[in-house]
Amino acid sequence: MSSLFAGGEPDTSSVPVEASDEERMQALVEVLSAYIEYYHGGAVEMVSFEDDKLTVSMTGACVGCDLAPVTLHGWVEGTVKQFFPDLKTVVAV
Repeated sequence: MSSLFAGGEPDTSSVPVEASDEERMQALVEVLSAYIEYYHGGAVEMVSFEDDKLTVSMTGACVGCDLAPVTLHGWVEGTVKQFFPDLKTVVAV
């Protein structure tokens, strides 16, 4: 198992702390996407991050999956809000 997923959870220690919010969000989404791809065959890509809204594109096995909303709001939004508590919404396009 990759060190990216120590203990079965995404290792976010590689997310740059002193970068801009957009760079930090991009890095965080990339870590989450790698986790989703490794365990589920899907992926998530950041489309935009403005103010309090994150827009992503879900690809791979996430497309057409009945559990995509759970992945989007449970995994992606739930994790991202831990690092960006002012985030209001995460949407997929």
